[in-house]
Amino acid sequence: MGGTGARSDLEKGVGALKRFQTRVNALLTELENGAAGNKKVAAHQVSRGSFSGGNLPFAEADGFFTQYNRVHAEIVKLSKSLGDQIEMLSIGVHAAEVGFNNVEDELRQRFHSIRTRVNEEHEKQDQTRGDKSSEPGQPRDDAKTGTKDLG
Repeated sequence: MGGTGARSDLEKGVGALKRFQTRVNALLTELENGAAGNKKVAAHQVSRGSFSGGNLPFAEADGFFTQYNRVHAEIVKLSKSLGDQIEMLSIGVHAAEVGFNNVEDELRQRFHSIRTRVNEEHEKQDQTRGDKSSEPGQPRDDAKTGTKDLG
């Protein structure tokens, strides 16, 4: 078991991470430029009048419109969160390639900014569901987010 085998395995691993990063970057670009992009999803709005002409009193239409807006807002948040998580994963792959200590400060700050935002969203969702496993102000278990601290 010499050092050559370990180095070869590491090189193969880095190559696999580079291929993965290329696919992740392509996916992120496709997501943002496609119909599921955050800006395009956010732009699709339906007016209350679409459910009953002239905004006539119609309780079912009011309820449907309220639910439509709630679901639309959640889809917009989901699209943004997905883009953030893909970007965070891409930065993590880059960090694994160059070494965590060699990541540029700007990327390191971007990673932490995204991670904080994602964690805060998870905490809000946990609180909304009444989940006591994630108390505000407490660090989240990285196993839940699948992230590694970049220092």
